[in-house]
Amino acid sequence: MNEVAEELKYTKTHEWIKIEEDKVRIGITDHAQGELTDIVYVEMPEKGTEIKKGDVLGTVESVKATNDVFSPVSGMIAEVNAKLEDTPELMNSEPYGNGWMVLLRLADKSELAELLTAEDYGKILGK
Repeated sequence: MNEVAEELKYTKTHEWIKIEEDKVRIGITDHAQGELTDIVYVEMPEKGTEIKKGDVLGTVESVKATNDVFSPVSGMIAEVNAKLEDTPELMNSEPYGNGWMVLLRLADKSELAELLTAEDYGKILGK
């Protein structure tokens, strides 16, 4: 539990980002999915939606709570993870793999500098 992948960037609100050229893949961290427990539904924006840093990117509903997921950066939704419609539990079992939420076409690369490193995020978790 509370795995922190070294190659990713993080936010204080427990989202992760994987940089893929001019796009970023976004999901919730292992810590976040562990706090939510069994995820039963994921609401995501439509492809083509413009998102600003800090906007609600989607909603994750679990047997325990419903939480908003915030966009760590600004951009346009290039792809949503359709697998989550039928198998939202992928966010629990593979938070850094098939449990990703969206692929975002990055609007401003300078926003990436504001994200946390794996080491900094680990400190927030008390590691």
